[in-house]
Amino acid sequence: MSDAGSNTSTGKSLTLTENTLFGMGNPLLDISAVVDKDFLDKYGLKPNDQILAEDQHKALFEEIVQRNRVEYHAGGSTQNSVKIAQWMIQKPHKVATFFGCIGTDQFGRILKQKADEAHVDAHYYEQSAEPTGTCAACITGDNRSLVANLAAANCYKKEKHLDLDGNWELVQKAKVYYIAGFFLTVSPDSILKVAKHASDHDKIFGLNLSAPFISQFFKEPLMKVLPYVDILFGNETEAATFAGVLGFGTEDIGEIARKAQNLPKENAKRQRIVVFTQGKDDTVATVGDRATVFPVLDIDQNDIVDTNGAGDAFVGGFLSALVQEQSLEECIRAGHYAANVIIRRVGCTFPEKPNYQ
Repeated sequence: MSDAGSNTSTGKSLTLTENTLFGMGNPLLDISAVVDKDFLDKYGLKPNDQILAEDQHKALFEEIVQRNRVEYHAGGSTQNSVKIAQWMIQKPHKVATFFGCIGTDQFGRILKQKADEAHVDAHYYEQSAEPTGTCAACITGDNRSLVANLAAANCYKKEKHLDLDGNWELVQKAKVYYIAGFFLTVSPDSILKVAKHASDHDKIFGLNLSAPFISQFFKEPLMKVLPYVDILFGNETEAATFAGVLGFGTEDIGEIARKAQNLPKENAKRQRIVVFTQGKDDTVATVGDRATVFPVLDIDQNDIVDTNGAGDAFVGGFLSALVQEQSLEECIRAGHYAANVIIRRVGCTFPEKPNYQ
């Protein structure tokens, strides 16, 4: 991505082709319901967190579906982001490709149908040993505690899917790659294969820090992939945890961004870009050798319905401008727009068309 992208203000002068954007991750069906503090306490949940389900959470999934007003939405962080990128692009369809693992069940069929409706070229590895993964969004007021039961999503196998000729050809067709850090818990080998391909061919590879537990407990696979990362995304909490784990010795988000930018990198032709969102506060990104702030769009607190998909939406908007070779500033502007739309709605859902110039 050039500093002053070739078509900064000309919009879509670049003709996009199918499968230009590649994403791979955990396809999950989001199950969201309003709960109370007793429910959170019962399962040892913080009001605002993201965790992987453990044995003590098994009953949570059975209990939450019994609640009134349960909503089901196609989810999974990477899948959300590529879906939003495709929505921002509109046409052609199938600019975005997605790989992940699902089960041969009703939830899996819903995910296939939703990907289809979003015009994403989804190629799932389907297996019957585990059911399709789910993510319980336990909502209390403005907060949501996410508990992911990966199930089938955890069964993605490089040699059973990514390595197959037809699938690898789709990877090779892409120019921009994006994978959420959540997938580091599933198939680090798959991530490395894609990241190395991008680096070797001077294409763009993006990775998200995704959640504090990734830096804390999956530091080794994270640091193996990092030398191939051209764009590192994260939010303020994830950035702080990452800095702590790596001993950066600072809590200043701009300084953390600069230090993350300067970590070792394989493809020296592209300077790494680090982008940290901070909810309603300014987004911080590295521009050249400086950390620069980009204010988000104003929104009335009363218009915020669900902040759950905000981070995924930001990345989706960013990627939609990136595949059109726009400037960093334009990518961030598109990211802010997409996040602003998504937080006004329940789940990572969107109106029929973006109203974005």
